[in-house]
Amino acid sequence: MKALLYTDGGARGNPGPAGIGAVLTTPEGDLTGEVSRSLGHTTNNVAEYEAVIAGLELALERGVTEIDIRADSKLVVNQLRGEWKIKNDRLRGLAVNARRLMNLFEKARITHVRRAQNERADALANQAMDEAALVEELGGGESLF
Repeated sequence: MKALLYTDGGARGNPGPAGIGAVLTTPEGDLTGEVSRSLGHTTNNVAEYEAVIAGLELALERGVTEIDIRADSKLVVNQLRGEWKIKNDRLRGLAVNARRLMNLFEKARITHVRRAQNERADALANQAMDEAALVEELGGGESLF
C-alpha cells in the first residue's frame, strides 16, 4: 500500500514547549491517520525529527509498504537524504532511528515541501505546542489531554 506522510514539528522559544504533527494519506489524499503529541521542552529540530519518526511508526502500523514523506524542515530532509552532515549527537540518534524505520518500507523517500503544503501537520503540531506550553505554565507534570 502506498501513502503520503506529511510531518511538522516545532518549539516555542527554541528550546521551549514543543509538539509534533503527522498526517498519513492515500496518494489520492484520503486521510488514513494522524498523530499530534506534545514533547515537553525541547528544540524545533528535535521536534521535526520526532514528527517524522511518529509518522513512520503510524504508517507501519497501518500496513503501508511505500511511503513518500513530505516535511517542511530542510535540515531534516537533507540530513535524512545524507546530503547534510549531522553535527548534533541528539539529532544523529534521531536520524539513525528515522532511517531504520524508513528501511522497513519497500520504498521510502523524503521531499521538502513549503509550509503551505503542510497545513494539517502544522495545525496538529501547533495544537501539541499549545498543550506543552499549558503543561509547562502549570508547572509540568503529566498532560491532561
